[in-house]
Amino acid sequence: MCTTKLFHDLGISEISWNDDVPVKAVGIFGQTHERNMLWKLVYALYERISIYRYGRIELVMFMSEKEYLKLIAQPGYIKNYRALSVLWQIACKIELLHKEPLSSFVISSGSGQLGVRKSKLPNDNLCLVRLTPHKNLFSGALTPDNAMTFLVMIKQCFAKRSAKLVNRLNDWCPGCGPEIIKQLNLPPHIIVGHMFPEDFKRLFEAMEHSKEFGHSWLYNEVLVYTHRTEFLI
Repeated sequence: MCTTKLFHDLGISEISWNDDVPVKAVGIFGQTHERNMLWKLVYALYERISIYRYGRIELVMFMSEKEYLKLIAQPGYIKNYRALSVLWQIACKIELLHKEPLSSFVISSGSGQLGVRKSKLPNDNLCLVRLTPHKNLFSGALTPDNAMTFLVMIKQCFAKRSAKLVNRLNDWCPGCGPEIIKQLNLPPHIIVGHMFPEDFKRLFEAMEHSKEFGHSWLYNEVLVYTHRTEFLI
């Protein structure tokens, strides 16, 4: 069953992004696929497809402590501060509701046998996390129509998160880096992994209003990201 049919059967209609949260979904990420699911969800959120066609769907999900710590990681903590950290922190209010030891969970194996959920990490917990999309996510230059460009920009920046931002900008549009950085009042040699999430959104808005970046390699790269996938949580 796809998202469209499920929501139709439940009598849930599409509403404005600025309306109140229409649906709260509760679930648990499988340990082997949670990172992939976080990527699928964040793509859907920014493009307002799948469940997010229907508004600011609030998720309350159990996830590993490892992934939770990456989601809330702050600039400068290069080990955990990733593209997903920036994208989720810009998009949602992230709240930790509860921690529960993995030993509390019983899982079913492929053969149907039950067992205690195990982790590769010592003393790991499952974290119950609430992800509530911000009403003002699509204020300014960012819209669902150009969100793919924003997503690609973030992923390309964090391909080398220890690199200087000016070098990355010059890769996309030779000679444009220093001017954009000056316009944003950022340090001339700031490292990608030291930028705050809101800095990336301001960077994208500046690029959107720049004629030079409109013809850059980055914008051509977006053309290869044409997937549109509907899925259930």
